[in-house]
Amino acid sequence: MTDNAFAQPAPSRPTPLTLLGTGAMGTALARAWLAAGHPVTVWNRTPARAAALAGEGATVAVSAADAVAAGRLVITCLLDDASVGATLDGADLTGRDLVNLTTGTPEEGRDRAAWAEARGARFLDAGIMAVPPMIGAANSGAYVFYSGSAALFEEHRDTLAVPAGATYVGADPGFAALHDVALLSAMNGMFAGITHAFALIRRQDIAPKDFAPLLVSWLTAMAPMAHQAAERLDSGDYSTDVVSNLAMQVAGNTTLLRTAEEQGVSAELLTPYLALMERRLAAGHGDEDTTGLIDLLLTGR
Repeated sequence: MTDNAFAQPAPSRPTPLTLLGTGAMGTALARAWLAAGHPVTVWNRTPARAAALAGEGATVAVSAADAVAAGRLVITCLLDDASVGATLDGADLTGRDLVNLTTGTPEEGRDRAAWAEARGARFLDAGIMAVPPMIGAANSGAYVFYSGSAALFEEHRDTLAVPAGATYVGADPGFAALHDVALLSAMNGMFAGITHAFALIRRQDIAPKDFAPLLVSWLTAMAPMAHQAAERLDSGDYSTDVVSNLAMQVAGNTTLLRTAEEQGVSAELLTPYLALMERRLAAGHGDEDTTGLIDLLLTGR
């Protein structure tokens, strides 16, 4: 038996990469990759913002085209989709793996994928579910949705997972942005409810810091209702085993509105959702839960 019979495989060398865009998020990403030992070439439209990373080991390219030429894996983290097109105009993308971490819409992701592929590049679009301080931080919960080329994702999975968890959601390049925006939309709805709840107690002798744990506990208890909605959407059955049907809820909504009026609080964050409930009820769905509101949003009736 040789001396190296049980030797472990040599670790793979960190993948070199190019990062275009060094704003707050781009800088956080670059620092995470640099800390993990990846050679990083950076470029930013405002050179001073990229130069700050030179002292941390990054190579600063003079132009976006030079940055793209530096390596195969090219990552964009720019202002918007138009910035991606403008920045890469004139750069040779032949044989490059382009990963777009710029926030955009599903259609922009699909169009950018076709644009990149026509220029000889493989493409992944992405949606970052984090703020800059979460990037590269242990146990922060940060992750990124990716969609597009499955082969590209598998090849670079380990590198992409350095700054934040990497979750592949499908070959359709628009799916990363769609997942991103769907979750952010749900978050905004939750924030609207939190805002209204605090407004209701604001002028009373109720300490917000005492109310906050009750609010968090209640929302946490209600969040699993998303699983029930998903099951009902799959089955098409919105009325079996309903505990609080639409007719009951609409009747109870008057209390929410009267309380807001009594407390001197505008109900404008509530009324759009309550109006949807009333429309669904008027269409004869009083025995259902609120899952049917999803269909109402899609059909308009």
